[in-house]
Amino acid sequence: MNRLYKTLIYKKQISLSVLETTGLCQAARDVHSLEPRAAAALGQLLTCGAYMAGCFKSEKGAVSVTVKGANGAGSASVSGDVNLHMRGYIDGAAEGRLKGGFMTVVKDDGFFHPFTGACELISDDVSEDMEHYFDVSEQIPTKVRVGALFSGEKCVAAGGVVLQLLPGHEEGALRYAEDKAAQLCNVAADIAELGAEGIVKEYFAEETAGAYTYITEPQYRCNCSREKIAALLATMGRAELEDIIREQGKVSVHCHYCNTDYDFMQEDIDKILK
Repeated sequence: MNRLYKTLIYKKQISLSVLETTGLCQAARDVHSLEPRAAAALGQLLTCGAYMAGCFKSEKGAVSVTVKGANGAGSASVSGDVNLHMRGYIDGAAEGRLKGGFMTVVKDDGFFHPFTGACELISDDVSEDMEHYFDVSEQIPTKVRVGALFSGEKCVAAGGVVLQLLPGHEEGALRYAEDKAAQLCNVAADIAELGAEGIVKEYFAEETAGAYTYITEPQYRCNCSREKIAALLATMGRAELEDIIREQGKVSVHCHYCNTDYDFMQEDIDKILK
């Protein structure tokens, strides 16, 4: 199941997002055939990406989160759009941990006002790194708790809770967010037991009573296609493409997000260049 619940709490001074991303994380594991620890790390990043994608107020919008560990510690990237179509991959992260290095976030709000933020990784915990990103790069007090629990190839539970303070908040709102984050010490276990809706009722029942709750459903869906790849190849020019065919017999393009290979033979290239 995939769900994103969004509402305002604490006198509308805190934006609350509760995500259940079990199905999303299972799809990512299956696409990339990941071992459990790598699948969990990617699942947590996908959950954070789904939260960010769910914050867009326009009809268009896209976000990408890229993590590059230091000294060959591995890398990962997730991206998604305003429809919460998410995709991602992880590469070379020993034991599923992304240590050191940097996190870069690119947000395009659909109005040609892209925002790029970055921060140094301070932990191998995705929740801590994401909180640090919001503090350093966007200067928004935010409490993040994400988790993904795998048993072999099966995602038992995945999801997260994000409490983001709004401009003009009272000091009490910050204390409230910190207290709630402290209670959510194992969000994956809470998702397994309660689900996202159950977390809302268990931890935020008083604040959400009668409040409007916006619900969407993240999905794992790559936006690549053979047609898009062909259009990209057309920008390379005949000489470069034919050099590749002479050396390799075909032009091959691999999509890291959906683990798909696209092969173009000589006759395909001739049609593209027409």
